[in-house]
Amino acid sequence: MDTIWLTGAEWVAVLRIGLGLWWLESWRHKDKKGWFERGTGIAWASGVAAKHRWAAVRSGFDTVVAPRPRTMAYVVVYAELALGLGLVVGFLTPIALVGGLLLNLLYLVLMIHDWAEQGQNAMMALISLVALFGMSWQTWSLDSAVGFF
Repeated sequence: MDTIWLTGAEWVAVLRIGLGLWWLESWRHKDKKGWFERGTGIAWASGVAAKHRWAAVRSGFDTVVAPRPRTMAYVVVYAELALGLGLVVGFLTPIALVGGLLLNLLYLVLMIHDWAEQGQNAMMALISLVALFGMSWQTWSLDSAVGFF
């Protein structure tokens, strides 16, 4: 593969790091007090799920998320932080990429009617796939430094 300035592996690492920074920004801009103390994030998602056209999404939300809104708020917020940190430093990278892909797909399915969010989640999912199949942990990563994967 011919590339300009960096090697192909380095460009894939740049993509991985950029995706990690995207996750960190998603975490950074969340109103954590609202999510943790007032339950704003899960309440918003509950309203979206309640009006969802697919019964599986409504029942899945009611079964998994609705009974434990506080716990799920922490799971969502800190999953975004963990994904961001893992991808930026390249620690447990394949796990972070698969986890991020799954989270983006969950967001994509939940917010199927919100076109503003669809582009972001689709692009983040695509970057996750490219970084995963491009084995982006081979360059500029803790995984590479310690011999993981």
